Amino acid sequence: MDFLQTILTPFEWLVSMIMVLFHDALTFIGLPAASGITWTLSIIGLVLVIRAALIPVFVKQIKAQRGMQALQPDMKKLQAKYKGKTDQLSRQAMAQEQMALYKEHGTNPFSACLPMLIQMPFFFSLFRVLSGVAKANAESKGIGGMSHAQVAQFDHATIFGAPLSAAFLPQLQGGDLSVAVVVLSLIMIIAMIASQFITQKQIMSKNMSEEAMQGPFMKQQKMMLYVLPLVFGIGGVNFPIGVLIYWTTTNIWTMGQQFFVIRRMPTPGSPAYKEYQKRREAKGLPLLGASKKAIVPEVEEVPEPKGQRSQPQRKNRKKK
Repeated sequence: MDFLQTILTPFEWLVSMIMVLFHDALTFIGLPAASGITWTLSIIGLVLVIRAALIPVFVKQIKAQRGMQALQPDMKKLQAKYKGKTDQLSRQAMAQEQMALYKEHGTNPFSACLPMLIQMPFFFSLFRVLSGVAKANAESKGIGGMSHAQVAQFDHATIFGAPLSAAFLPQLQGGDLSVAVVVLSLIMIIAMIASQFITQKQIMSKNMSEEAMQGPFMKQQKMMLYVLPLVFGIGGVNFPIGVLIYWTTTNIWTMGQQFFVIRRMPTPGSPAYKEYQKRREAKGLPLLGASKKAIVPEVEEVPEPKGQRSQPQRKNRKKK
């Protein structure tokens, strides 16, 4: 636990400082310092900063996903090559050839999880900060970059009657049940699950080529489609309201980001790519990947009609 605390402490300071900066800016323009709206907007500001910083990572993720889809034909050939071979040498050779394919296309099977993995330290740090607000307030001390006065403000801040530091499950265990906390937690959990499911679903239905839909990469996508929303849905009952606001906001960002990519930069061969080509054609724009040679039809050479082959005439021999 001490090792985990050592790792997360810098992230706790960073997360709390970003929230404090947004809180100070909002109070400077006239919002009440102790208001739950002010602290909610500070959490949303934290999301915007983190997700904006992750845009280069997201671009790399898109390239890696395109690479995963591009290697599907080669992956099928590789699977057919080693089909039925279960000995150790064959497995090792197949694994080596798979790694060579990943390296050639500049991708890996876990590329889709990269932005989420990078976000996890910030998520856990925010969870630790918000979960420790009540205890820190009782002990009259601060958390990370938050002073004791700011901790006390956050501890008493509410939105729609629910404290930002309160969570659904701890309230059930403590016996002090708040209807506002239960209702708001359930609404935020449903919104969190729905936004994550819709994001993954639109990738699978619109932005994957037919070859990728039939390849092994599809298994990973299906697993993420159902497992991740389930995991966060079950874990959400233990998240403070502030953490649910953070995760729902970042899911909505991801959903909008994916919608933009699918509409403006679709994967070649996907249904979204075909729709994109139709929109370009309707606007009179040249189709992507079309060259002049492909646009202007070539005139096929008409083969000469086959007739009777002319026989060489035999020279008349001189009569003796």
